[in-house]
Amino acid sequence: MKPQIIVMLTHNDVTVSNARECFRESADLPVQYWGFKDVGLPASEMEQLVNDFKEAGKTSVLEVVNFDEKGLLDAASLAIDCGVEYFTGGVFSEAVLERVHAAGLKYFPFCGNVGGSPIELKGTTEDIVADANRLRELGVDGIDLVAYRYLEGDPIQLAKLVEHHLGGENLIIAGSINSAEKIRRMQEIGPFGYTMGGALFEGAFKPGGSFRDNLQELVNIDASIGADR
Repeated sequence: MKPQIIVMLTHNDVTVSNARECFRESADLPVQYWGFKDVGLPASEMEQLVNDFKEAGKTSVLEVVNFDEKGLLDAASLAIDCGVEYFTGGVFSEAVLERVHAAGLKYFPFCGNVGGSPIELKGTTEDIVADANRLRELGVDGIDLVAYRYLEGDPIQLAKLVEHHLGGENLIIAGSINSAEKIRRMQEIGPFGYTMGGALFEGAFKPGGSFRDNLQELVNIDASIGADR
């Protein structure tokens, strides 16, 4: 399965102030999934951003880096009010699961022992895989795996194990994907999608270029790797 690029209009875990402008300048590129964080913009602007996505025929994703039950419920309410389609990140919450599913959203929480800012993933690969399986049994739609933030083992081995147990369609890989080699790895692993945010604002693919320049180069790299396979 060829992974979807999930473009995050975020830098350092915060939605950029000019998110709507960045989207409008790049909406014609062949990327279906677009997302943002629950911090960085007023709620009214987040709602406008999601409306921009919808008007362009795109699929919207909200990712939260939050480990507090109240904060997660607030973020879930924000996602519902804005009309996003995927609620991702955060630690698992039964109350969040019920709230977002009642509103028709897909729920992809983090798995494993996650925490910190920037986020880190700890524990044995066996424990992380077991947690991913547990969350699926509890009814989540999939897992948001911060593979490249894994501190205690091989991130690629971990991602492949989670994909093997859950199936790629139930896996999003997030965080620190910033090179052609890592994009190649994503295509080898075969998750549903992988997020890309900071690298586009930092010029990882087109040094000195704009956000759009870097996204265009990412699309080109992704297509060329897919053609080689």
